[in-house]
Amino acid sequence: MTAEMVAPAWMHTQISAEQYDSWSEEQCADIEVVDGMVVVSPSASKRHNRLARTLANALDAAAGSDWNADTDFDVRLQDVPLTNRRPDIIVYRAETLDLAPTRPEHVLLVVEVVSPGSETTDRVVKVDQYAKAGIPFYWRIEQAATGVPITYTYILDPATKTYRDSEMFTGVINASAPFSVIADLRAI
Repeated sequence: MTAEMVAPAWMHTQISAEQYDSWSEEQCADIEVVDGMVVVSPSASKRHNRLARTLANALDAAAGSDWNADTDFDVRLQDVPLTNRRPDIIVYRAETLDLAPTRPEHVLLVVEVVSPGSETTDRVVKVDQYAKAGIPFYWRIEQAATGVPITYTYILDPATKTYRDSEMFTGVINASAPFSVIADLRAI
């Protein structure tokens, strides 16, 4: 069995921003592009999707009218070579809803829910890419063996383009957990 039998030919060559922008939403679903190469994201579990949706809904409610929170949303970190990430949750300026692609300067917060198979990418690779792109806040959510989510929050140091540790929250995702941070986010 050859690689072409498993994946389409376009997944084996570097693609440009123009090529990616010409693809349908169905073609872009469940993929990210890193340095011009397509990376297929593994299917998320129901628990992962539920946690992401619950948090996105709570962030959207807490963020007010100036910000939107969504899941399944691309962020164009760079055009050449193309790096297009799809965080589990994104909080972005409401006024940029219809702008495509969404750029780092439109984004306030990205959240990754760590799943088996995404540990290194979510803990190391993406955090570095988001910081270098200048996204002010990064949250990483891990699910402990007990099923209780742990939220690690990070704040960008603009001088070094790296994140520094902020608060850690443990427990059920609801409006009393990490959402107190939203008050600080609204001031930006």
